[in-house]
Amino acid sequence: MALLDGKSSALTEKISLVLPVYNEFENLERAVNVTRDFLAGMNSDYEIIIAEDGSTDGTKDMALSLSNADPKVWCILNEGRLGRGKALKEAFKRSSGEILVYIDVDLSTEVGFLEPLIGAIAEGNDFATGSRMMPESRATRSTKRRFASGVYNGLVRFFLGSPFRDHQCGFKAFRRESLFDILDQVQADHWFWDTEVLVLANKNGFSVKEIPVVWDEGDGTKVNLLKDFIKMGSQILRLWWRLQSL
Repeated sequence: MALLDGKSSALTEKISLVLPVYNEFENLERAVNVTRDFLAGMNSDYEIIIAEDGSTDGTKDMALSLSNADPKVWCILNEGRLGRGKALKEAFKRSSGEILVYIDVDLSTEVGFLEPLIGAIAEGNDFATGSRMMPESRATRSTKRRFASGVYNGLVRFFLGSPFRDHQCGFKAFRRESLFDILDQVQADHWFWDTEVLVLANKNGFSVKEIPVVWDEGDGTKVNLLKDFIKMGSQILRLWWRLQSL
């Protein structure tokens, strides 16, 4: 088993970190630079995969430029929109690491929390996820979003039997073989992907560790609160129906 005793210690397993991006020209370069510096400081073998999802704002050119400048950075370009979930699934299937990670490119979660997130997998957990809703967490967000998130997570726990506090934080890590054991069962294409992964991991008996994080809501979030809440509510019910037959 790999050990992680701090940023100065070597992690013996390769890390594949995925940045899912759609029209993120303003954020992408900083995200690559910050995550690369952090992973390099861990003295581990790593790769950064830019999972570009049909952007129209120059993100494609930025992704190509960053990948051409560093052999540890490479990109997947999609002509049309796949959806965040499909883009993540494709990136993980093409990755080469034993520890798989993804984070939101706006870096709403402070990058320093990658250490306990990755450490949770190195210590033997199958899945690890950032949580904005643990007592130790500090999350800066609007009252409306805080309320909507509380209702949503409550519905997931009630209907899907999930024990977790926060299903949608874009800050997760996985043991490769554990994720791949359920990856093709995950049907969600977009934002519900995060929830479905955690619910299926729990249903299949994998160990999942929630990590309290410091999280700051980005100004440029692409979530349409009402539209996405209604859509994801219907996906909760569809997943509930699927699980009845398992």
